[in-house]
Amino acid sequence: MNRIPIIMAGVLATVIASLFGLVLIPDMQFEKMQPKELMAADGSTTVYPMPLDEYSEAPGKEVYRAMGCIYCHSQQVRPEGFGADIDRGWGQRRSVPRDYVLQDPPYLGTMRTGPDIANIGTRQPSNEWHYLHLYDPQITSPGSVMPPFKFMYETSVGSKPDPPLGAPVIQLPESYATESTWIVPSKEAMNLVAYLKSLQQLFDVEDVQ
Repeated sequence: MNRIPIIMAGVLATVIASLFGLVLIPDMQFEKMQPKELMAADGSTTVYPMPLDEYSEAPGKEVYRAMGCIYCHSQQVRPEGFGADIDRGWGQRRSVPRDYVLQDPPYLGTMRTGPDIANIGTRQPSNEWHYLHLYDPQITSPGSVMPPFKFMYETSVGSKPDPPLGAPVIQLPESYATESTWIVPSKEAMNLVAYLKSLQQLFDVEDVQ
């Protein structure tokens, strides 16, 4: 019985060491990081990372969270030797802390039922691809286990509808719909696509070295 205080002291020391080593110290180091001015390929300067715009990308991040996308997709490209992320084309380099300095919270994810999307805005720059994929992943990615999000669209069969101001009208491919079918994404769908297209870890930063 006289060993209980020693055991409890060891447990407490382990918890405190873990708290400092895994939470408090990394958090202090992370807070010192700021977006950095970098030179783009065309010689112009830009700031990386850029904040999400408050009109579509930031609301789209909330849609991403509300739809549970974080449970099937990660946003962290692993370094070479720790997986095949780069070989699969999920990124040109591994993800680094600076990629997340403006994200609160960062949606790193915990599993990969679907592919990593840290660079989905670079891999898939087409708005139409994203809208079709979100409407029904089988259109763009046959065999995908991702559920369709048709409830985020208005569907019209026959003549092309008149959409709300700013909303695109997309025709479903003939291989998918036997009749002429058009879809109009909701504001939430447009915001979600804007957020997904903002996910681009493009620049080589010193953190990678």
